[in-house]
Amino acid sequence: MMQAHALGVIAILFSAVVWGTTGTAATFAPDVSAAAIGAAAMGVGGLAQALLAARGIYRSRVTLWDQRRLLVTGGLAVAIYPLAFYGSMRLAGVTVGTVITIGSAPLLSALIEYLLEGRRLTLRWSIGALVGLIGMALICVAENSAHAATIGAQSVPLGVVLGLIGGLTYALYSWSARKMMLQGAASSVAMGATFGLGGLMLMPVLFLTGGPFLASWTNAAVGLYMAAVPMFLGYIAFGYGLARVQASTATVITLFEPVVAAVLAVLIVGERLPAMGWLGVVMVVGCLAIITLPSSIRRRPGLTPAT
Repeated sequence: MMQAHALGVIAILFSAVVWGTTGTAATFAPDVSAAAIGAAAMGVGGLAQALLAARGIYRSRVTLWDQRRLLVTGGLAVAIYPLAFYGSMRLAGVTVGTVITIGSAPLLSALIEYLLEGRRLTLRWSIGALVGLIGMALICVAENSAHAATIGAQSVPLGVVLGLIGGLTYALYSWSARKMMLQGAASSVAMGATFGLGGLMLMPVLFLTGGPFLASWTNAAVGLYMAAVPMFLGYIAFGYGLARVQASTATVITLFEPVVAAVLAVLIVGERLPAMGWLGVVMVVGCLAIITLPSSIRRRPGLTPAT
C-alpha cells in the first residue's frame, strides 16, 4: 500500500514537471492565441488518451453510462480548463498565471471533497497546503511587482480571475476522474473517457482559432509538443497517480508545477524572479516534503487521513 502511494506521488510529480514547461513552450508561438494553444494541447492530447484507452472504454461502456454525470462533469471541466489556464498566462504572465491556477486548486479540491463527500483532512495536510499556498502568494506578488508595468495593470486582474476558474476546473476534473475510478472504472478508462469527451468539446475551438499553427514550423512544433508531452504523457502519469492518492493530495503535489514554470521563465523567457519569489519557491518545495514524506507524528483524534 505504501509502495503504491509512493509510486503515485512520483507519477504526479512527473506530471507537474512536464506541465510546468507549458507556459514557456507557449511563448515560442506568440502569434497563436491562448484559446488555440489550450484547444490544441488539451483537445488533441485528450483525444489521444481516448484512442489509447479505446478498447477499455468500449468494454466499460455500461459502467461509463452509469457514471455519465461524473463523466460529463469532468469533460466540461477539461474543456474549460485550458482556455482559462492559457488565457491567464497570456494576461498575467507565465509565472503568475501558473501560480494562481495551480495554487488555488488544493483549496478548491478540498472544498469540493468537503461539500460533496464530507471528507476532512489531516492536520499535516492542512499545514502543508498552507505552506504551499503562502509560497504561491509570494511568487505571485514578487512576479507581479516585477512585471506589472510590462504586462499591463488592467490585464492582471482578469488573468487572476481566469486562473481561479482554471484552478476550479482542474480540481473538478481531478475529483470526478478519481470518483469514477473508485466506482469501478480503470484509471486509463476514466482518464481516457473524461479527456476524450473534453477533447471533442475543444475541437470546434481548435478549428476556429488554430490557423496560426500552420503558419510556421515553430508554431506547429509547439502545438505537437503541448499535445504529446504535457497533455498526453503528463495526464497518463497523473491518472496513474490519481488512482493511488486522494484528489486533494494530488493537487497539492502538483504545486511543484509553478516552481518549474518560474525557473524556466527566468532561465528561458527572461522573466526576473525577486528574492521574495525564490522564498516562495523554497516554501513550495517544503510543502511537498510535508505532504508526501512519511511522518511519525501522531495524527490528532477526529481527523480523517487525506491519503
